[in-house]
Formats: sequence, C-alpha cells, structure tokens
Amino acid sequence: MSSATVTSSEPGVLASAQYGKDLVRVLRVVRDGKFHHVVEYNVCVLLEGDIASSYTQADNSVVVATDSMKNITYYLAKVSPHILHPEHFALHLGTHIVSKYAHIHRAFVDVEQLRWSRIPIASDTVEGQTAPHPHAFWRDGGEKRIVKVEVDASAGKDKLVGRVSAGLVDLLVLKSTGSAFTGFVRDEYTTLTEVDDRIFSTSVDLSYTFAPISLAAPADDKNLAFDVPKELAEGDKGGVWDADKVSERARTATLDIFAKDESASVQATLYKMGQRVIAENAGVQSVSYKLPNKHYVPVDMRYLGVDNLTLAQAEVFVPLTAPSGLIAATIARK
Repeated sequence: MSSATVTSSEPGVLASAQYGKDLVRVLRVVRDGKFHHVVEYNVCVLLEGDIASSYTQADNSVVVATDSMKNITYYLAKVSPHILHPEHFALHLGTHIVSKYAHIHRAFVDVEQLRWSRIPIASDTVEGQTAPHPHAFWRDGGEKRIVKVEVDASAGKDKLVGRVSAGLVDLLVLKSTGSAFTGFVRDEYTTLTEVDDRIFSTSVDLSYTFAPISLAAPADDKNLAFDVPKELAEGDKGGVWDADKVSERARTATLDIFAKDESASVQATLYKMGQRVIAENAGVQSVSYKLPNKHYVPVDMRYLGVDNLTLAQAEVFVPLTAPSGLIAATIARK
C-alpha cells in the first residue's frame, strides 16, 4: 500500500480516532468441584492513543491488530480471577492493554452478559422441594446485564483512572392494572383519551454511573496483575468493588417500584426507581432509564354486541409495536 501524507491542501484534520474489536463472544466455565459457574459475554474493546499516523499516513506500525485484541480477551477470560464479575473483568482487561502498550492511552471495554440461571431440580430427599442443579442452566429470558468501562492512562501509566457504568437492558415487564394517565395537555392535536386504569408495560433500559476510581498499575512483567479488594471498606459499599450487589439492588428496586407504584405516569414511576437506586448505593453518581411504552389496546368487539372497551370489561388486547412513547431521564446525586 502506498503511503499517504498530510498536505496543506487537505480540507480536514483527524479530530478523533479509536478502533478495536466488537462482538467477541466468550463462554467461561469456572469449576468449583462438582459445582460449576458459567458466564457468557459479548465483549467490545476500543483503543485510543498515538494512532493518528495509521489514518493519515497509512502507518500500520502503531496498530495493535484487532485480532490481537480478540486473543487478549480470550486469554484474560482464561486467567483472570475476576471473570465472573463483568465490571471487574472489564477493568482488568482495560488495565492490561493500556499497561502493555506504551502508545495506547485509553481502553474502552463494553461487556454484555447474557442471563443463565440454574435449572431447579426436585430434591432426592425432601418431597416437594427443589434445589439448583450444580451444572445445568437455562437461558432466563432476553434480559442482559451491561457494563461500560474506560481505563484512562492519559495522565501516566502509573496514574490509571477507571470509569465504570453498568446496568441492564431488555428487561420486559408488564402489569395489568395500577397505572393511570390523566391531566395531560389537551389541544387541537389531542386524540388520546384519559384513563384511570391501563396496562403498563415497558422494556427497561437502566444504566448507572459509578464515581471514578484510581487503579494500581500492574507490578508484574506481563502486566497481568489486577487486584480487587477482598474486604470492602465502608466507602466502597455501593461502588465499583461492590458491583454485583449494586446490580442486584438496582434490578430489585426497578422491579419492586414498577410492581408496587400506583403509577400516575411512566415519568413519575421512573423517577421513583432512580431515587431508590441512588439511595441504596453510595458509590452511584447518576442513574438513567429509558422506558419505551409497550402498548396494549383493547379489541373493539361491539360489532358482536360484546363490551371489551370499558375498564371493567377490557380483557382481550392487541399488542402494538409502533409507534410507541419513549420516556427517558437521568437522576443525579446531589
């Protein structure tokens, strides 16, 4: 390939650049005797650094091949003691990359975790009771846990900063009552009728952002060391090092508020969800939700002389996929 050079006649300048490997699919089995753990991840790794010449001068000497990023991801999946914890694994992966390559200053690692749950099986000793199978799993719906990590070495390889957000997507929920929508603006464009009771359904997209953390540079020759505190300090509770519990609490809060709230609107319910996540997790700085309406419209059966439209009689509905409302907000810690 002939080399390209920057000349004064070029009308543009390279303002930013990053590249990497997307959709690296990983299934990891961790064996603890007869009791096995599994995680399945979709991983994306993007890098920033002194790579401009690869764009402007066709200089591949600064390119860490995206295939190498894939191989690093698989290797870390094999050797990292943090593989079962997606936030910590992503921090480990990003820290290794920025520490290994002198010219790479930022690594962005996104992890999407698919939901595998243990199959409950009948107890051999107690009738009517079940227990989780030690090594058999089922795909527990389409919900996914998501993690987005940036490891920033721009201030120096000994001054690493980790920025982490996490959450979940595609958590589909529905309740058949306990939701109203009244008192909204009415003008010449309004055709929507007010309702005191309706089906409320949405696909939850939740993300929360932790306070930035300082990361220790690896002390070993291969830049593979990465330590997570074994005991949480008081200030770490609800933060990055407590990420699994934060994930559990955020999911529980979302489902609990959704189910129990006598919803005046999606907006009002969303706000209560975010407030609870903030209140229960000291290390979370902000919470964002996107809640698309999943509309269910009662079928008009008046042509048959059947009432399926009044609130007390509406029992058969047709799902509508589009268009749909989309309610979004971010709640930040004071």
